[in-house]
Amino acid sequence: MPNRHEEPVLDLAVPVFNEEQDLEPNVRRLHAHLRDTFPYPFRITVADNASTDGTPRIATRLADELAEVECIRLPEKGRGRALRAAWSGSRAPVLAYTDVDLSTGLAALLPLVAPLISGHSDLAIGTRLAPGARVVRGPKREVISRCYNALLRCTLSVGFSDAQCGFKAVRRDVAERLLPLVRDGEWFFDTELLVLAERAGLRIHEVPVDWVDDPDSRVDILATALADLRGIARMRRARTRGRRTGSSAA
Repeated sequence: MPNRHEEPVLDLAVPVFNEEQDLEPNVRRLHAHLRDTFPYPFRITVADNASTDGTPRIATRLADELAEVECIRLPEKGRGRALRAAWSGSRAPVLAYTDVDLSTGLAALLPLVAPLISGHSDLAIGTRLAPGARVVRGPKREVISRCYNALLRCTLSVGFSDAQCGFKAVRRDVAERLLPLVRDGEWFFDTELLVLAERAGLRIHEVPVDWVDDPDSRVDILATALADLRGIARMRRARTRGRRTGSSAA
């Protein structure tokens, strides 16, 4: 087992907003998994973005009790803002995040980050849309996910298969390069980061995952979809302007 006082190789962010029911059991489960199976020092950073329930109190208690858990609190809501804050403040060589509901099977965590630790890849994503993935979710969310990723391929010519899976990792030096270019602070943050990485010629490793839909998810599908469409349109316009001027505008 890694020495808990060593500097972490992996800093795993868990962005949360009003998650007082799921936060403690799932962070404890995540911590136990890393403690028992991960061969390097690690940190879990609970990144609370403007929760109004008991989430901040629970996060603080977990950080007091578990040496490998820290927490930060942002005054403004937004998953992208939470990830930016957690990653920007870390010195770990590999930065990652997972959704607090742990819909993605944790067995994929080491395969996700190993190529980044070795230097083989620059970013890594969990994918529910590649051969080998096993997914349990309703037909509505399945159709929305596939349509969104098809839209990305048609409009932004992306090569990665799944922009929305809440299970991603990036090398810190790559994050330091890309984060200043990412404009979105909410759900489109993931997609924008990946598009910028691909346009920069960076290596994106994909890991098929086991994924079980959270029936209690608080994500507003319609509002998120509209925000994603605005983000896609913005990046498409920027790409068109870049082609006209010969620049590399995002």
